[in-house]
Amino acid sequence: MARPERMRRLSLRRQLLVPLVWMWLLGLAAAVAVASWLSTAGANAAFDRGLQDETVALAAKLVWTDRGPLLDISRQALELLNWDGETPNRFVLLDESGQVLAGDATLPRPALRHQSFGQPQLFDAEFQGQRVRGAQFSLRSPMLDRSVTVIKLEASSKRSRLLRDVSLAMVLPTLSIALLTVALLNWGIRRGLAPLRAVAREVERRAPDDLRSLPIEGVPAEVAPLIERINSLLADVQQSVAVQRRFVADAAHQLRTPVAGLRVLTQELASELSQYQGVQASAWQPVLTALLQSSDRLARLIGQLLSLVRSQSAPQIALQNAHGQAAYQDLRPLLREAAEPFALRAARQGRSLLLELPNQPVLARADSLWLGEALANVLDNALRYGGNQMLVTVRALADAVQIDIEDDGAGVAPADLPRLTEAFWRGERADTRSDDSSGGSGLGLTIAYEVIARLGGTWSVQTRPEFAGLRVRWVLPSR
Repeated sequence: MARPERMRRLSLRRQLLVPLVWMWLLGLAAAVAVASWLSTAGANAAFDRGLQDETVALAAKLVWTDRGPLLDISRQALELLNWDGETPNRFVLLDESGQVLAGDATLPRPALRHQSFGQPQLFDAEFQGQRVRGAQFSLRSPMLDRSVTVIKLEASSKRSRLLRDVSLAMVLPTLSIALLTVALLNWGIRRGLAPLRAVAREVERRAPDDLRSLPIEGVPAEVAPLIERINSLLADVQQSVAVQRRFVADAAHQLRTPVAGLRVLTQELASELSQYQGVQASAWQPVLTALLQSSDRLARLIGQLLSLVRSQSAPQIALQNAHGQAAYQDLRPLLREAAEPFALRAARQGRSLLLELPNQPVLARADSLWLGEALANVLDNALRYGGNQMLVTVRALADAVQIDIEDDGAGVAPADLPRLTEAFWRGERADTRSDDSSGGSGLGLTIAYEVIARLGGTWSVQTRPEFAGLRVRWVLPSR
């Protein structure tokens, strides 16, 4: 399954960090390569210079006698020359015919004789199964027409160990600094993006109708114009919503008087017509009855519109007393008072509405007017579209109060549950008649939902097959 688009997008922190890390890695690789080459070249040059100096120093011990060239060097010095720790340091002294005059006769002999009279010549070779580095130096007798060649060898393992030690001494601190640099880069980017995350959390916490300006303090200068533009759009939307709500409220308020007058005139007309003996009631009674019903529905719709506008216009329903402390109320009398008219109405229709309340007080932070309005709207919806049995149950939880409003009607389709609190949406209830004589306005559950949200509670709905009918559940905080 493909991930959502927002999950596939790279975060801004990653988009900033990844190029920096790649550039840093390339720079680090180049720096390590150059440093390794320089250290290798420097170490080899130092070892080569030392090997040449040892070869020249060994040649300086040569003495020309009547019996031929002799090496004037002590036995202890020879032992030091032939062995240096764990690595062989061998030499050999050859005459011009290649005869061994002193040293190790098994040493390799490169063809550098004619090139090594001026200065020692370096060469690489294999000796006793390992790589060696050698220097060859030839010199002539100042009086005799004779020459000798000095060959000095040392194992390459000494250089390898030194280069390894130098590399470790260079790489380990470099890697430590590298990790610290990446951590600092990550920390710096996260710190720079912290104001944006704070704005995102602020937007996530807000209700859909919370159109206050977003905080701009601490936001980077590059992002400030975007936040300011968003705040400008929020202000425009807030003004537009306020204008719409004010228009609906004004229109509904202005319509109440003519609608009431229409009802009074209809009743007066019915009274006048009933006095004329020549006019049969069957001719005018259905028309006036339908006119009265329509005026009643219109009056109810206007009242619901006013309630909806009032519930949406209040940012937060007052839940504090005069001293600024949280106002806790016993919900039992509030719910009983709101449910009583609907219980009588259900009894007249041959149906039942039961209210199950605990014996002990059930305290919660609530507003009596608005909570009663919410319950009245849900019960009215149940009486219009529900079954014959309705039940309101109140339970005290650890830190909240749970209120269930249930009916045994046909319920709604599970796919329609998210639209149940949508304004003017009435759905396809099983007992909704095509003539729309139920009188519902499609605003009752919307008003109830707005009220519960502003009381700080939660709203959930269950229907078939989870519940046999429809259950509206509220959970109001009690502390």
